[in-house]
Amino acid sequence: MTQENQNYYAGLFSLSLRLVVGWTYFSAFWRRTILTDKLNPELPGYIGEKFNHFLPNAIGIKPIIQHLVENPDSLWVAMIGFTIIEGIVGLFIMFGLFTRLMSIGVFMLAMGILLGSGWIGTTCLDEWQIGVLGISTGFVLFMTGSSQYSIDHLLIKRFPKLSRKKWFNILGSGHLQISKSMLSKIVLYGSILIFGLTLYTNQVFHGGLWGTLHNKSVKPKIEINNAHIKGNTLNFELYRTEGVDVYGAWIINLKLKDTSNKTRFKLTAEDLASLDKSRIENFYIAKIKPGQHSLIVPLGAKANLSLVNENIAQLATGQYQLEITDISGASWSVKVLKK
Repeated sequence: MTQENQNYYAGLFSLSLRLVVGWTYFSAFWRRTILTDKLNPELPGYIGEKFNHFLPNAIGIKPIIQHLVENPDSLWVAMIGFTIIEGIVGLFIMFGLFTRLMSIGVFMLAMGILLGSGWIGTTCLDEWQIGVLGISTGFVLFMTGSSQYSIDHLLIKRFPKLSRKKWFNILGSGHLQISKSMLSKIVLYGSILIFGLTLYTNQVFHGGLWGTLHNKSVKPKIEINNAHIKGNTLNFELYRTEGVDVYGAWIINLKLKDTSNKTRFKLTAEDLASLDKSRIENFYIAKIKPGQHSLIVPLGAKANLSLVNENIAQLATGQYQLEITDISGASWSVKVLKK
């Protein structure tokens, strides 16, 4: 079989991959712009809040995510750009236009999904699977290009000289002008690297190779930091780092106990639901806020809380324990010092 025939059949056999992976990316653009408005920061379902959910356990790109969720204007621009890129990449891959260039886009988009949200998925490690499969698909599509059912193929038929242009073979489709031995090495080493990334992220995110299996999307986890008492004010920082991303943790109880385990200050679910919003200083786009029946803490949300009460002012100096409880029954506590 000639090299030309090999390229033809490889590109032909990848058609289903092009259509499916192309739609997964184009459909993201379609959902956010046509079916519903997910790019408006003022509306429920804003994609920026979903992006905020990635923050606690992202690998490598956490500083980028944190910068964006701390700067809503930059985040909005990034979400618009990201959505447009997904739409272009998805559409061009489905139609087979500049297939190899778009396959690099598939690879990079999938890499962002994997590193940012590969730890999220309540049942089947959803985001991790999407990420690793997208990376491997992008690599395969770069190697195969597209053939008969593609615009690249139509362009080559209309302008035969394109098939001899190195730039078009690299960006579009056709014969990659490299030796057979070099091609074999690229496939082998590229596959090994992608497989290694798959194993590494599976272990880091989920303990999939050894140790205890874990899923950070199942149970809520809240970190309490910088807790202290000053005058009549209890100050502390809440940061939700784990749990289901589609709804918040619901805090229904807050207690401040002394060393004898006696409750000295308490807020019930009703108290937390009616908490003054000015007492909550949010860091990111996902916000901790009073809900109808509790204090709502979305995944990735982080805020300083300042609770004012005269009972706090009357406390003696010494060590106390702050304890907060979620509706699930999970609770978290931290030591608090009043000087």
